[in-house]
Amino acid sequence: MKIRFLMIRVVLMGICVAPLMCRAQQNQIIWSDQEKPIVQQIGGLRSLADDVRAVTTKQLALQIRQFPAGAHKVILANALANLSTEGDFGRDTLQQVTTTLADALREHPVPEENGKPAEPYFELAMLVRYEHMRADSDSPEFAAAMKQLEADDARRETADFTLTDLNGKSWTLSGLRGKVVLVNFWATWCPPCRKEMPDLETLYNRFKGQGLVVLGISDEDASKVNAFISEGGYTYPILLDPGRKVNDLFQIEGIPKTFVFAHDGKLVAQSIDMRTQKQFLGMLGQAGLK
Repeated sequence: MKIRFLMIRVVLMGICVAPLMCRAQQNQIIWSDQEKPIVQQIGGLRSLADDVRAVTTKQLALQIRQFPAGAHKVILANALANLSTEGDFGRDTLQQVTTTLADALREHPVPEENGKPAEPYFELAMLVRYEHMRADSDSPEFAAAMKQLEADDARRETADFTLTDLNGKSWTLSGLRGKVVLVNFWATWCPPCRKEMPDLETLYNRFKGQGLVVLGISDEDASKVNAFISEGGYTYPILLDPGRKVNDLFQIEGIPKTFVFAHDGKLVAQSIDMRTQKQFLGMLGQAGLK
């Protein structure tokens, strides 16, 4: 689940998977008999083994695509998309999810929210820009969402920060030029964040001799983070961002989120969600680590 910071919690039948789904619950939306099983299955995706989850996700995308046009279809398509980048469930599965969301929005455009494209357009734009999916959309809202993502990336290209780790050591991003730097935004309460951390630890130990620096950034209380890190036995640096200044600098609205900077300081790869070890290796490969 891409947890858009404090805007998303899973709540479907008691769990929330996307802002639209949360609002649907708050508004006591009445699901049809056809929709109820889909709602339940989306809410249970994270309990499935990855191979079963991949098959189920693809099936759900195809089922939702057959629903009549309307707000319910957009809500379900967006909720499924929000969960479908939480790991690696196959390119075909992700493309089916993308197509379903694009179709739902084309059939039932969603009004702007506070002068910006509605959240599902950003979800679709991220699938296209960062996951390299195809989307058949000529809507101005989708174009505006893509433009906003481009602007966000431009700011990240020049971002710099100084934060202190759990041991009191200060780290400055620009001071790490000459190394490959992986910056990972996470939180103890975020299940996908916790799931990818062992892989980050493995890769840190594998590549630190080749100049890899892994920096985990959390905005939580130091005592909570320290207890979690100690229990997990993680050794890569964990930096504290209590005022969320660095989170805001990087436009972090969902976690986990990872950025890889090459030896020359150029941002060469980023993720919009949890990554597997294989996916992390692909990101590091773009910075020259094999």
